[in-house]
Amino acid sequence: MAENVIITTTARAKLVQARAGAITLPTIVGMAFGNGGVDSSGDVVAPTDDQTELTSELLRKEIDSYTILTSETATVRYMCTLGTSDLEGESISEIGLYDSDGDLVCIKTFTAKGKDSDIEMTFTLDDVF
Repeated sequence: MAENVIITTTARAKLVQARAGAITLPTIVGMAFGNGGVDSSGDVVAPTDDQTELTSELLRKEIDSYTILTSETATVRYMCTLGTSDLEGESISEIGLYDSDGDLVCIKTFTAKGKDSDIEMTFTLDDVF
């Protein structure tokens, strides 16, 4: 697994329930963005699998698209674009995928990326099994 990326305990619980037939697995519908992925020195803080939210969530936005990677048997790449007016002036350092229940299922932290008002930024996050 990549560094600073986790699948949440909530997601794993839903997966085993779906495999047993107890629930239908909710689909991934969006990406959450936050600025809590680094400490006061700018060092990346690893997320924990028991997190139910980002450390400092700023925005949730529906995904633009997804791609099932054919070269890898169990990977889906999700993409979400922040428009010019989304989070202008913020430094984004954490993202997460959320499902149709609103639960975060995957969290990634990284060095802060400044978001200017005159650019769009597209984020990708691979869901790997």
